[in-house]
Amino acid sequence: MHNIASTYLFKDVLQLDNLKRSDLIFKLLKALALQAGNEISYNELARLLGENVHTIKRYTEILEQAFIIFRLPSFSQNLRKELGKRNKIYFFDVGIRNAIINNFSPIDLRNDVGALWENFCIVERIKNNHFHRVFKNYYFWRTYNQKEIDLVEEYNGKLEAFEFKWNPKNTVKPPKDFLTAYPDAGFTVINNKNYLGFISEIMNE
Repeated sequence: MHNIASTYLFKDVLQLDNLKRSDLIFKLLKALALQAGNEISYNELARLLGENVHTIKRYTEILEQAFIIFRLPSFSQNLRKELGKRNKIYFFDVGIRNAIINNFSPIDLRNDVGALWENFCIVERIKNNHFHRVFKNYYFWRTYNQKEIDLVEEYNGKLEAFEFKWNPKNTVKPPKDFLTAYPDAGFTVINNKNYLGFISEIMNE
């Protein structure tokens, strides 16, 4: 897997836009891999990597075009406390993410289980919906006082919210602010016992 990741990242991706900075590609990917599931700031990434913001944005966009990463925007319908114009980054292949950070440890030995599980569930859900030609809008939801929901799907005027917890014993309730703002929205916690239905659901139109 590590050789496959290296070959793809340092050969095919660099050819997309005649890029010369394989070192920056790897550093950026590693930074994004370690922040998977968190909101990203181009300014913070630029400071971390010692580059200018425009270069970081350009390289991130190229990684999206190569279907290595994708952005999940924040959901907002003008509720005063909601975040707007923020993004999270996820990987289309969690194996590639693991290769980038060189961590193939079993799930029970990892300290990034939450991020890995969240990434896996979201991307497999999107892939399944796309395969069945169910085209939804996908977001995360968060307020300025740190109330959050991992995934919000918008489809045919309806909202469905999902929270991802690897351990079925970790229960969570939807934030009151979300329920107040969107009382008709559904809410489901996805864990390692019920995830198969979530990532393989076939919707009947």
